[in-house]
Amino acid sequence: MVVCFGEMLIDFVPTVSGVSLAEAPAFKKAPGGAPANVAVGVSRLGGSSAFIGKVGDDGFGYMLADVLKQNNVNNSGMRFDTTARTALAFVTLRADGEREFLFFRNPSADMLLHESELDTSLIKRARIFHYGSISLIEEPTRSTQLAAMSIAKKSGCFLSYDPNLRLPLWPSAEAARKGIMGIWDQADMIKISEDEITFLTGGDDPYDDDVVLKKLFHPNLKLLVVTEGSEGCRYYTKEFKGRVGGVKVKAVDTTGAGDAFVSGILKSLASDINIIKDEKRLREALFFANVCGALTVTERGAIPALPTEKAVLQFLPKVAS
Repeated sequence: MVVCFGEMLIDFVPTVSGVSLAEAPAFKKAPGGAPANVAVGVSRLGGSSAFIGKVGDDGFGYMLADVLKQNNVNNSGMRFDTTARTALAFVTLRADGEREFLFFRNPSADMLLHESELDTSLIKRARIFHYGSISLIEEPTRSTQLAAMSIAKKSGCFLSYDPNLRLPLWPSAEAARKGIMGIWDQADMIKISEDEITFLTGGDDPYDDDVVLKKLFHPNLKLLVVTEGSEGCRYYTKEFKGRVGGVKVKAVDTTGAGDAFVSGILKSLASDINIIKDEKRLREALFFANVCGALTVTERGAIPALPTEKAVLQFLPKVAS
């Protein structure tokens, strides 16, 4: 089972593409939050997953719990806060398909998960424990995440980390860098984007293998993956490194593409963690993950666009030929 820890929220996406938030005529609500997206993604691909996090004791919070249930994600680790609302994010898709964010979290329920509310038995049952960095921004979730990671580590879980940098949520760029790097050496697998490399290294070239290996690869790391959007991804392990080409599709909305990619690789690793030691099989798993990401950008929203295993398998022969 893949257990995902962190935020789940409501994304409000403009009903038309290529406009600023101010220009948007209307918004459509969509469930979101990177760790929750990954949990749904794994389940859609035929894997077993669970989500741990907090939402408001409000209509949106119960809707999100229901979205997980409908997608066969174990939501027994969810908690409902009576004092704070479910987080909201207005996400606009610019003309180039990239995103701008406006967050409403002051504070939102996801920031208020306490260590005493953790479903420890669920964490102990996980083969993979996946998390991001948003929960590290403020207490009490910061301590809760660190405690959950510690329980997972002691239980022999494989730890997966996607920093998922959202700079506007941090007090400062320096705080973001420090917070994200503060738990860097605990992960077994880390997935980062080119932009995140540039940010975390203080402006270094994200395409330079030496930069990546010297500054971002740590002794406990089993796999570091750098995603390059439609260009595919690069991978680094202690034994080998390389790149896997991407899949060209018509992008409608890039929201959730990274999460779909993570779902794809975690689904493969949950089936057999030893893929990491076999370069041929790792490359196949990463190509599968690339296809998951590519299919997600062809539809609007994150969770609604996450592909099923059937969709990916139908698409694979088309791109392999």
